[in-house]
Amino acid sequence: MSALVLSPQSAALDHLCERLARSANDRQTVSDWPAEALQWCADAGVYRWFLPKSVGGLEWDVEDQTRGFLRLAAADLTTTFVITQAIGACRRIAGSPNSSVAEQWLPRLLQGTAHPTVGISHLTTSRQHLREPVLRAEASGSGFRVSGFSPWVTAAPYADLFVVGATLRSGEQLLAAIPADAEGVKPSPGTSLVALSASCTARVDFDNVFAQGEQVLAGPIENVMQGGTGGMTGGIQTSALAIGLAKAAIEFLSVESERREDLQDIAGRMLEDVQQVEATLLSAAAGNPACDLAELRGEANRLVLRATQAALMSAKGAGYVAGHPVGRWCQEALFFLVWSCPQPVAQSHLCELAGLS
Repeated sequence: MSALVLSPQSAALDHLCERLARSANDRQTVSDWPAEALQWCADAGVYRWFLPKSVGGLEWDVEDQTRGFLRLAAADLTTTFVITQAIGACRRIAGSPNSSVAEQWLPRLLQGTAHPTVGISHLTTSRQHLREPVLRAEASGSGFRVSGFSPWVTAAPYADLFVVGATLRSGEQLLAAIPADAEGVKPSPGTSLVALSASCTARVDFDNVFAQGEQVLAGPIENVMQGGTGGMTGGIQTSALAIGLAKAAIEFLSVESERREDLQDIAGRMLEDVQQVEATLLSAAAGNPACDLAELRGEANRLVLRATQAALMSAKGAGYVAGHPVGRWCQEALFFLVWSCPQPVAQSHLCELAGLS
């Protein structure tokens, strides 16, 4: 059983990250759901970092949460990504004025004996071009009927509870906590992806699923995602994971440079770059209003792509053999070009690639 991690500087976190890193290459396909790794994290109290003490959390501040995510992402991006989605669900549950879901579910979720996830991308970045909302809600008696699908749900076939967003005919939206065993919930098996396939991210269909009033966490209101408590502020979390992965690649490059003089200047420069971007990230996490979060996300994306490719080139052919961590890191770096990537950031990348910037 993992020792409880009480701070991002603790030896217990060192031990947890070592365990995660040693087994990270075992999580490559949709058949490799990281149940054991997630339980290690639950036992170490990772889920509790993000929640107030009043509901059993450790109430870390955003800067310490960010330091924790940097460490976890450098060790095992797949498991860390799954945790971000579970934490998003837990925070929405804990922050809801409707306490019945928290009372019923939070103790099990924090212990890792039940797994939560979110189905909300269609309210923010995914499927926004469609005229008809992909997941719809209609008032029905003491609750709502939910129909349609959520396109990108991590842990789809393994989750016990889905926190999903649905849209009413009026345009108002709601968030509801729907158990996986509710009648009409139909999760798909995980989708094979370029990377992070073991996160088992896939579509979940909802066929006239009834959500009782006490299952509604927020709404119906306009732009339900702008209220309440959910993921970390302004995309800091996503940038943290990208920078964490970059740090793993640069650490590999630095170790290689100790025996190869031709890599020393390169490793030194990349180390300076990641330290600078990390400092900006932590400043943003501390609440510095001068930090441009979109600019930070772009810098994190560029850094993780450069760092993983540099690590691959330093590893040469060995890094291109399936199973080598450097090759996995290169694939994982591509994830940040599509995961919750704001349109201005995506457009900036495209202009750079086209030589228009």
